[in-house]
Amino acid sequence: MDSKIKVLSSVKIDHHPDLYKIVDALNRTLKEDDLMFGLGLDSKDDNKAIFTIYRT
Repeated sequence: MDSKIKVLSSVKIDHHPDLYKIVDALNRTLKEDDLMFGLGLDSKDDNKAIFTIYRT
């Protein structure tokens, strides 16, 4: 069984405390379409976040 996760897109955006709510809604809504979304702080700039879209 091959369970690779493929990065479809990644973008650096301004960080906002409520961004996780959007990522959570996307994950809940689109998990049945084999999509997963991630959000993390940029390691070089705490004012930026990295939003990533994955295919599972």
